[in-house]
Amino acid sequence: MATRADNLASNLSLANFSKATELKKRIWFTIGALIVFRFLSFVPLPGVNPLILSSLYDQTRGGILDLFNTFSGGSLERMSLIALGVMPYITASIVIQMAAALHPSLAALKKEGSAGRQKLNQYTRYGTVLLCAVQGWFLASGLESYGAQSGLQAVVDPGIMFRVGAVISLIGGTMFLLWLGEQITSRGIGNGVSLIIMAGIVAQFPTFISNMTSGYSEGSIGTGVLLGFILMVVGLILLICFVERAQRRLLIQYPKRATQRGMMQADRSHLPLKLNTAGVIPPIFASSLLLLPLTITQFAGNSLDTDSTFGGGVQTVLQYLQHGQPLYMTLYAIGIIFFCFFYTAVVFNPEETAENLKKNGGFIPGIRPGKRTEQYLDYVLTRITVIGAIYLTFVCVVPEYMIAQTGVPLFLGGTSLLIVVNVTVDTISQIQSHLLAHQYGDLIKKAKLKGRMR
Repeated sequence: MATRADNLASNLSLANFSKATELKKRIWFTIGALIVFRFLSFVPLPGVNPLILSSLYDQTRGGILDLFNTFSGGSLERMSLIALGVMPYITASIVIQMAAALHPSLAALKKEGSAGRQKLNQYTRYGTVLLCAVQGWFLASGLESYGAQSGLQAVVDPGIMFRVGAVISLIGGTMFLLWLGEQITSRGIGNGVSLIIMAGIVAQFPTFISNMTSGYSEGSIGTGVLLGFILMVVGLILLICFVERAQRRLLIQYPKRATQRGMMQADRSHLPLKLNTAGVIPPIFASSLLLLPLTITQFAGNSLDTDSTFGGGVQTVLQYLQHGQPLYMTLYAIGIIFFCFFYTAVVFNPEETAENLKKNGGFIPGIRPGKRTEQYLDYVLTRITVIGAIYLTFVCVVPEYMIAQTGVPLFLGGTSLLIVVNVTVDTISQIQSHLLAHQYGDLIKKAKLKGRMR
């Protein structure tokens, strides 16, 4: 029998949406903030010649730049103020989370509540500034050196002043994006940083569709290949929607407690364990580690001496690490599986969960509280993570394999689809929650009015 909450959720309609004034304000604010983000992606760095950036970027394709460029909505390709996007913040937050799980002092800060979280957020911002400075310096230096060796002058006036100006501009652009994301989270709808990443990926959709249609009209992409890619994308979206919402719910039993009427009642609840606890972190880390050497070599202008034993060996290894190569896909799959288990162990602590259940008097039926509960949680989580790792590997490796077999430049990989689908589902869930809260508010107001009339 459906509950009242289920009935209210099923009755959500456009009429209810039109009455939710606060929700409409939040949605319009979110849209406006994302428009500002898109405008900033077209503001170039000072001192950069935008006319030859496209040819310069074409010569460095195939590295980690493609991943960053997709997440920034093409800002890196245009060398805009927000070329680095929010990726430095994502990396810094992941490092701080891992350090908080491994370092005793940071772990103590994490347990201090709101004050501890604010301190960790401050450390994350410091790490973001540091990463932006390092990445911005190498990016500016790479533009100068690569342009000089290839005969292209990407920088109008190379030198220390350009590098310092570029670093300051990139730090300011990334920090502004973080502020914009915080404003979306507090005054808009959804997670601000996640929506900014999703907006950057979605902004590349017209380019992808244009390349596919032009390739089909020119005959370079056949009808079977085009239909295959469409079916693959639709199938991956359905698979991601299904798995990302899948949970293993463990029954938690609490002892009987006396109610106001003197009756003894036992409470029950569930501990939800997501099938994919690690989210999109494993593919991001695995691809970054694999493609970083290739990108550094490309920025260096392939200056290694290929006649020497060392230079020739490095070039041979880098050739095998290209997209679609068997070695690349094998190492990519191994990296995803490793980081899936590693990050799951960081974000979920069976010992801490078992201790909290024991303190609150809760227990899993048939399992003793304490050490046995910890072992059971670890056992269940390990089996779930195996399925999650297989799912992530399949979603991320299949597009790479199809690109290698067909030769079609498909930028819409599994990582991009994971981010877009996850953020979309989360945003829709928050909109439904706001509508549900609005309906409950109307019911409470009507009940109060009836009570006064009586």
